[in-house]
Amino acid sequence: MTISEFWNAIKIRKWGKYVVTLLLFFIVYLFIGDQSLIQFVRRGREIRHLEEQRDMYREGTDKAQREIRALHQTDSLERFAREQYFMHEANEDIYLVDEK
Repeated sequence: MTISEFWNAIKIRKWGKYVVTLLLFFIVYLFIGDQSLIQFVRRGREIRHLEEQRDMYREGTDKAQREIRALHQTDSLERFAREQYFMHEANEDIYLVDEK
């Protein structure tokens, strides 16, 4: 059976051949292959997720840079050492309070 016999067998009008062809094209476009519409939407979501991560890391980097600049001051450096590493002078006592 040839293609023309197939079209005649299912009794599709002359313009129906084009409609069926276009429908097949759109089905292939929507669902099949790496360039399908579904893949396009998935990649868009992935790009948005990666951009959110990038922004989060940039904010963390900016915060770390501000802290580094603040630690260049002597008062801030001493305060940081006391709070983070529990350092103290020879004649001081340290009391740790658990805040829950």
